[in-house]
Amino acid sequence: MNETLPLQSPAPAAPSPQFVGKALIVDDNVALARVTQFALTRAGFDTRIAGNGRIALERVTAESFDVIITDQQMPEMTGLEFLERMRALPGYAATPVILLTAKGLELELPRLQQDLDIYAVFPKPFSPSAVVDTACRALGVTV
Repeated sequence: MNETLPLQSPAPAAPSPQFVGKALIVDDNVALARVTQFALTRAGFDTRIAGNGRIALERVTAESFDVIITDQQMPEMTGLEFLERMRALPGYAATPVILLTAKGLELELPRLQQDLDIYAVFPKPFSPSAVVDTACRALGVTV
């Protein structure tokens, strides 16, 4: 009996990332939300996307999230309006929030960070990997 063996063994499958936490991405820019989702998912986050603050508020009342990543300027309800309402909900008073904004110079960021307990602010454009690192740090996780 003549058997042929493969010259190379198949490459081992890449290990699945360890679960880090559940993240809600709130952004009306679908492409930006998807890029952020891709980076977070690769790092081990379970992610959901909401296209504006109103939808995000519905999501946080139906599900719990470990970290929130939100744009500021969106239709129907801004990121800051969403955060004010979210902070009043049970279980969300201390949830880490990362704010993404193209209007950083127009906002009183130090006051907003203190009043809404915002963990970090990223001006647009931003590095998705920096957002992932910050989300992990906010949760006390090293990836």
